[in-house]
Order: sequence, then structure tokens, then C-alpha cells
Amino acid sequence: MHEPEKPNESKPPAPPRENWRALFGLVLSSAVVASMCCLPSVVLVLFGLASVSTAAALSDKLYWGPTRYVLYAVSFALAIGGLVIYFRRRCICTLNAARRERNRIVNLSLLVLVAGVLTYLVWNYLILDLIGIAAGLPWKMPSWWPFS
Repeated sequence: MHEPEKPNESKPPAPPRENWRALFGLVLSSAVVASMCCLPSVVLVLFGLASVSTAAALSDKLYWGPTRYVLYAVSFALAIGGLVIYFRRRCICTLNAARRERNRIVNLSLLVLVAGVLTYLVWNYLILDLIGIAAGLPWKMPSWWPFS
């Protein structure tokens, strides 16, 4: 039937546990960097460091200019660099180790990138918009928002 385990046989080492705090920080930092076209104007108005019209002009210049795409690229590079550092700390340093852990690398990379995009969308188009509107910036209330 079933043979009992021999005491001399060693089991393969368990894979390291994921550090979800590090991954959450990676997602959050890339989303904040991507939203830096709108965040400064909201912060400046909230702390009284700029007038509403100045902050609105700054926000328009940053959002509709090339700065937005530069921030997207920096955010993507930050997420990729963070994933490389994350996996290297988990002893995935060689191509052979990467081939062995291919599913883990692909799954966590997709998770971080999708979570980063979703966090950016919620942070930028929901939270920052509502705070900016409440602070007096001349932004429009989203059409899907039920409390307009």
C-alpha cells in the first residue's frame, strides 16, 4: 500500500511566503507617481499655498501636456524596477531560477500591474477629483456620481 516516509529523506524547501506589504507599497507608490499631474494642485489649494485659479491652470498644464505621459512611463518603470528588486530579494537572480519560478513571476507581475492601474483609476478619478471639487477647483463632478 503506502510506504511510510523514511527519516533520511529530505523534503524540498517550502517556497518563501510573499511579502504583501512590499507589493502593496509598490502598487501604491506607482499609482501616486502616475497621479502627480493632479495631486500637486489639490495639495496646494488645501494648504492655502496657491489660489484656485493658479492650481487649476497648473493641473490643466500637467494633465493635458506631455507631463502626464512622462509620469505614466516613470510609474511603469518604478513598478518594473520594484518587481525586479522584489524578486531578487526572493533569490530569483538567475535566468534558471526565473525559469523555475516563471508562473510566480508572471502572476505577481500581472497582479501588481493590474492593481496599480486600478489603484490609479480610483485614486485619481474618484478620490482626487472629489477632494479637488470640494476644495473649489473648477473640475466637473463625474456624470456617474449619484450625489451631484
